[in-house]
Amino acid sequence: MARSLPSGATLEVFASLDSTSLEARRRIEAGRRNPVFIVALEQTSGYGRRGTAWSQGAGDFAGTLIFEERSPREQIGQLSFVAGLAVAETVSHFAPKAAPALKWPNDALAGEGKIAGILLELFESDERRAIIGLGVGINIVSKPALADYPAARLIDFLDGAAAPTPSEIAPVLDGAFARWRNQWRDEGFAPIRAAWLEKAARLGDPVRVRLPDGELSGVFKDLDPTGALVLDCDGTRRLIAAGAILSGRGA
Repeated sequence: MARSLPSGATLEVFASLDSTSLEARRRIEAGRRNPVFIVALEQTSGYGRRGTAWSQGAGDFAGTLIFEERSPREQIGQLSFVAGLAVAETVSHFAPKAAPALKWPNDALAGEGKIAGILLELFESDERRAIIGLGVGINIVSKPALADYPAARLIDFLDGAAAPTPSEIAPVLDGAFARWRNQWRDEGFAPIRAAWLEKAARLGDPVRVRLPDGELSGVFKDLDPTGALVLDCDGTRRLIAAGAILSGRGA
């Protein structure tokens, strides 16, 4: 049954879908524009960034929020950091002991393992607005084998308490994202950047960064005002706009 969420979006929960992101794309292509949070209790073809497979076990969270954004298109990517703060807030809401950290550019960690991933997709845009799909996957009860990072799951930080269901997670996540998004719209990226850096994983540490054409090692120094990673490579400052921090030490 559909229900209203704090942001005004409608929550729709499905027993099974190929992918919440694919379902979101189908709706946009069919001309549907109303905000909706699509949640699947099972995904048969879930995917993450760069089309990589996203493994979802029974009881884990997988959802895509479709919404309209009227901010300048060059700022849309900052919503990944907005979403990261919302995911961290959601994990902390249910499991304060998880103490989530944020891994650049769009993952959440707990106990050094990846507990959640974020996928921001631009489905449609013109000069006035963009239609966006925000995909979020949270490991609640499963710990999938990941190629580039160890995994974590929410249930391990609950001290024996019952794990929340996907339907319980959705309104908390939706409300947190709406609050951070409103701050971003009202105050710009600066407070989002500052809040994200307070939760940044590996800040000040040597890291390895996967780039579109290879890898780069250096010390994670900062985020620049656009959200690019600032890397110190033996005294040379490098700005990384696209990539991902990998597990293990870098320099």
